Amino acid sequence: MAPVVRGLEGEYEDVVEFRLINVEKDSRGNGLMAQFGAQYVPTFVFLNADGSKADQIVGEIDETRLREVLDGLR
Repeated sequence: MAPVVRGLEGEYEDVVEFRLINVEKDSRGNGLMAQFGAQYVPTFVFLNADGSKADQIVGEIDETRLREVLDGLR
């Protein structure tokens, strides 16, 4: 999934701030999983500017679906 996300970063840099976190290796992983109620990897969490959750998707998604969500954040 990381290559798909990385491929979209430049296109959406004016819309969203991307943060890819490997929750299995990052020390913040357990806390982030608990904070967002995530139980599975990958989980995509989309936040509004105020930090509230705009959307959450569990599981792998294709580039088309990811684009749809990102476009909805505009």
